[in-house]
Amino acid sequence: MNVNRLWYFLMWLLQINHWPSGTYLYKPDCRNSCCPNYTIRLDAINYESRKDQRQTINAWNRFVTGPEYRAKAARLCPKTREEKKRRKNHFDLLTAVHDVESPWVQRPTDSRTKRPITPAHEFEVLLEADDYTEEKYQVFENYQRHVHNEKPTEISRSGFKRFLCSGLGQIDQVFDGKKQKLGSYHQCYRLDGRLVAMGVLDLLPGCVSSVYLIYHQDVKEWYFGKLSAMREISLAIEGGYNYYYMGFYIHSCIKMRYKSQYQPSYILDPETYSWDRLTADVLERLSARKYVSMSVERDLRLPPNKIPSIKELKLDSAELTRFSDYQKERNQVGPRHGFDSTSAFDLGMPGIMSLAEVQKEIPLGRWTIKLRSMLVHLEDLQGWAGWDIHDKTSLKAYVAELAAGLGPGLVKQLVLTLDV
Repeated sequence: MNVNRLWYFLMWLLQINHWPSGTYLYKPDCRNSCCPNYTIRLDAINYESRKDQRQTINAWNRFVTGPEYRAKAARLCPKTREEKKRRKNHFDLLTAVHDVESPWVQRPTDSRTKRPITPAHEFEVLLEADDYTEEKYQVFENYQRHVHNEKPTEISRSGFKRFLCSGLGQIDQVFDGKKQKLGSYHQCYRLDGRLVAMGVLDLLPGCVSSVYLIYHQDVKEWYFGKLSAMREISLAIEGGYNYYYMGFYIHSCIKMRYKSQYQPSYILDPETYSWDRLTADVLERLSARKYVSMSVERDLRLPPNKIPSIKELKLDSAELTRFSDYQKERNQVGPRHGFDSTSAFDLGMPGIMSLAEVQKEIPLGRWTIKLRSMLVHLEDLQGWAGWDIHDKTSLKAYVAELAAGLGPGLVKQLVLTLDV
């Protein structure tokens, strides 16, 4: 796969609930997890700021500039009455996030000192390649130790590189006449020349995907989670990416609920891969039950609060079967097709094709593989026809599970690599 197509492939994976982490790729089991993870994204172009979000960025901007600079700037380059009114009645995100960045700060000459006025602090935000540096690692080590309470022996440079330095590269492309960056990046926040925070981002066709954020404890009082989110939303708007992916929304985790405060946001249905606006109705359903698929909830006409009895639901026989399956958890799903409990076909994961669906919709034997320097099909391998797809130790069973997670569309486009 060439570099250009790689980023479209990763974008497709996000939309079928697969997430990259460094050089790994994983898919959460929403139905059977103790804490279901729902992919969440924000319509960046139509972002609606909240009062607490505006207060956070305004407080940071006041800290960076300092009272002395603001007093001098008000005297030397006063805002017009119309500008003051506009700023009071309308929050301009792009202006707010750039206002105190060093290249944007106004530095008029003070007639008294004959020198340009300077803010209390120099603040700089740069988008850099996701390369390892010792400076970045030191912020990571401080964050893991103080925020996640990890012991020094649990934090390593190799772990940091594996987790947050994917090495997938960076490219520029022209989309709709506009130059756009694609790839894995570190958005670095420097205060007075010192790295104090870093956002790990994937810039993909159509979205800015937030992977992780780290910050030093010296700036924890400034709520860098909110600051970085607004900075990343502005990146999505300015770069023409449209959507801002915020990773996972875990409703049962109180620390994750802040993501629902960025609107308009949507969560990905783990069964149909359709998007639903994260409204008060959806939040009520997430509070009422452990696992929610809005497509199923609509089809079965389920109320947002506690589910009534089967008699009250008034479902036909087909709907009753679907309702029963919707309620099942891992320990209620019996073995299927002869696989043991470690098989993806055995877990009842939403969004995973059944073995019957794979056999019907995906010609596994025609899947292209790279064997040493040759491109062949799986059916060209000696023994392929005789391998039992129900024997999970066989290559045929392995690729069937992989195909079940990727779906027919991706299988057609991917080439497997076999190291022999």
